[in-house]
Amino acid sequence: MVLVKSFAASGHSTPSALSELQTAIDSAAITPNLVCAFYDCDHDDSAILDFLRGNFSDSAILGGTSCAGIMTETGLGGAGSIGLLLIEDSDGDYGTASIRLEGNVADCAERALHAALDNAGCPGELPELIWIYQTPGQEESVIEGLRRVVGDRCPIIGGSSADNEVAGKWRQINQDGVMQDGLVVGVLFSSGGIGFMFQGGYEPSGESGIVTRVVYDSVGTSGIVTKSCGRQIVEIDGRPAAEVYNQWIGGSLSEKVKAGGNILIDTTMHPLGVDAGKIEGITHYLLVHPEKILDNGVLSTFADIEEGTRLYSMRGERARLVDRAGKVASAAAATLSGGLSNLAGGLVVYCAGCMLAVGDSMPKVSQAVSSSFGGMPFLGCFTFGEQGAILNRNAHGNLMISAIAFGK
Repeated sequence: MVLVKSFAASGHSTPSALSELQTAIDSAAITPNLVCAFYDCDHDDSAILDFLRGNFSDSAILGGTSCAGIMTETGLGGAGSIGLLLIEDSDGDYGTASIRLEGNVADCAERALHAALDNAGCPGELPELIWIYQTPGQEESVIEGLRRVVGDRCPIIGGSSADNEVAGKWRQINQDGVMQDGLVVGVLFSSGGIGFMFQGGYEPSGESGIVTRVVYDSVGTSGIVTKSCGRQIVEIDGRPAAEVYNQWIGGSLSEKVKAGGNILIDTTMHPLGVDAGKIEGITHYLLVHPEKILDNGVLSTFADIEEGTRLYSMRGERARLVDRAGKVASAAAATLSGGLSNLAGGLVVYCAGCMLAVGDSMPKVSQAVSSSFGGMPFLGCFTFGEQGAILNRNAHGNLMISAIAFGK
């Protein structure tokens, strides 16, 4: 039997928020095997770590900072909020491990996964789900390392930790400590089953083109190019990438094409998309968020792109982004054996870029998820990159939404 409970506290004083959480936990009849903890980056990590270690010394712990707080079934926590999701499953196995992403990132991820499996008491076994929370920037390499062990035989779900201003103040946390440049890997062997879904809330606007040149990345210290993709698109259809993209979205970036600069906010409703395949005849897209315009019309993005990839211009609407979160949660619950009636609770990753674009409609997002989960406990975090399984392949994307449904 799986029992899930969520807890939330708001306020910019870390001691006060933790005191509020302590009171709620003390009155809760639950002994968790897994604890998920997400919080506003302005909080004191050391106090949160002491709190988690003091209350959950025998639990696997994972989490980190989330842009402007968290959401639960009780609503949007808002700035300064801290959220916990406690999962009790005496018949299941759970383990986490952390590692700093130094040198060969894929090797680091592979080692962390083996350590998490050891900590779960399940070395060499295939988990039902792998959960990751990491520093932004090298998500594809992390997935590469994890896939060396499990391939696409189990979903890899998670997010890239976030701060409130894209200022590098994101952190990751588990029972071993707090990091700014690390990865936390969790392995979940649930006795109640796990459902999941990973989608975006955008549609194609009609334009598309072939990536004809990217800035390739070097891996390691040799300087030799060993990756066939990068995060700087030089040309689309043989023309400067930023010029082509600006044309696709109606010329709204013309001044920045000339001067360069950050375009994150300008492009949230106009991401790029990669065709991930079809489900029942409907094309699904992995989204890529343009970040900056660099010299000579180079377009910098938050995800790797390979030369030869066809990119699609995508468009979004606030209402669609609000509704999509509930639909993703509903779809995740539906994949459980027994569907919603078998749901114990859930975990949701919602892109921070989407959250900022939705603005004052965000309370409707938490309401939509709560309704789709039938009012059962859930915890949602807001991330600077999302990882998930789409058409049976694990991938990294931007402006995406994922949901995990824990069966009873």
